Amino acid sequence: MRILLVTGRLAEPLVRKYGKGCDVFVTPVSVAAFLTPRMIADYLERAGIRDYDMILIPGLVRGSAEEVEERIGVPTFKGPRNAVDLPAVLNAVRKGFKLSKTVPADDLFSFDALRRVEDIRNRTRNRKYIEEALKRPGNFLVGGLPVGLDFPQRILAEIVDAPRLGVEGAVERAIYYLREGADIIDVGMVAGEENVDFVEEVPEIREALRERGYKPPISVDSLNERELEVAIDVADLLLSIDYGNVETLVTEKPVVLIPTNQREGLFPEGPEERVRLLEGLKKKALDLGYKRVIADPILEHHPHLARSIATFHLYRARNPRDIMLAGVGNVTEMTDADSPGINALLAGIASELGISLLLTTEVSPKCRGSVRELKRAIDMTLLGSLKDVGLNLLILKDKRSVNLTFDPAENIVEAEKREVELEPVYFRIYIREGKIWVNAYRGTSLILTVVGNDPAAIMDTLLDNFNISPRHAFYLGRELEKAYTALRLGKDYVQEAEIFPDFYTPEL
Repeated sequence: MRILLVTGRLAEPLVRKYGKGCDVFVTPVSVAAFLTPRMIADYLERAGIRDYDMILIPGLVRGSAEEVEERIGVPTFKGPRNAVDLPAVLNAVRKGFKLSKTVPADDLFSFDALRRVEDIRNRTRNRKYIEEALKRPGNFLVGGLPVGLDFPQRILAEIVDAPRLGVEGAVERAIYYLREGADIIDVGMVAGEENVDFVEEVPEIREALRERGYKPPISVDSLNERELEVAIDVADLLLSIDYGNVETLVTEKPVVLIPTNQREGLFPEGPEERVRLLEGLKKKALDLGYKRVIADPILEHHPHLARSIATFHLYRARNPRDIMLAGVGNVTEMTDADSPGINALLAGIASELGISLLLTTEVSPKCRGSVRELKRAIDMTLLGSLKDVGLNLLILKDKRSVNLTFDPAENIVEAEKREVELEPVYFRIYIREGKIWVNAYRGTSLILTVVGNDPAAIMDTLLDNFNISPRHAFYLGRELEKAYTALRLGKDYVQEAEIFPDFYTPEL
């Protein structure tokens, strides 16, 4: 297959390096992103370009490649934004992957991966598939949701201390979790308190969610026996049953078993002892009349993470068809590290061990987005790997180095900072309600507030209303981009403060 790669002058070395096996057409434009389909068609037409099977234009070019194809007569598509991604794109094309005339190839890989994930999920949503799977051990319904070894992993998102939020607050939190990708809403009760009245309001929460178009199973998470007794009648799943309450909470509804006796303060540490205790609890529960049990060997955070994973591994080896749950939020909440990588790793381990239910929380700011991150990680495992599947959880770091540099001019000047005269108008930038806000002051008087999500639009609006110096405009542009980055990452923003810790600041 003869493929022609179109680029600008500055990117030529990289395109030739990463586009081996292809011809390269270098336009007289320095930066490829400044090209338009019409300009590309003009240049190719003048050069008499015809004899190719495919033309790839830069992914950063705005507009459709259709115009190039119509004028040149060669199938034309958008390649990736960065030349470093060319090998993957070219390899995919040679295997029959279909590119787009409007969507950059790197985005298309993500879209294709999401489509393949949705195909997998749709197969498990098929009524006949569900009926057959539910006949096999290791699968059953939680509410109307099928869970188990023959279905994708399900996410339980816990509303921590739900009674303190009230019904309305719990509903809003549940809707947020469902939009982020949760499958089951877990109503977490307050440890050390008794809120039976709130458990009785679970049907009200369920009805409010249905009015908003959501019908998730609802679980109640408590160690209080009276709360769980009420939950039997109003919830779809109960957490947590142990040796201390197993005899008084017999139900045909699904329950999560944990290897403890809270009444006596019993919690075995070693994997062997913990697994034996959990297996004994399971036998006792089934003998008492429980019908659907889920095993939770309890996932601990460091310094006991390894032993708890060993416990899960041992339990799975001895009980190959049991449905298992892991509280991954125990690890993310108790680790001072960015949650995307932790969630990816835990989802991968859970996939290997056949853990069907992952319980998480978003209590601390560092864990914001954990439900969404777990959903993405589960999608990756459905594609068979945590690497090179078209989806990723890379946020702070790049997968590949672009190595984009340019030759400097002969005249190189060291940057020097100058004293700056203060202007009569000044601005305070902050984040609120998912948007960027800018207050403009003259002296102590607040004269205008500009709000939006696009730093460029905010900057244009400020320039339309205020006559400020280029230096002041540069400062505002820099701070607006920082605010936008913080907004995207779910981080706090404080004007003139770094949004990343010193760990990421190179030594000067």
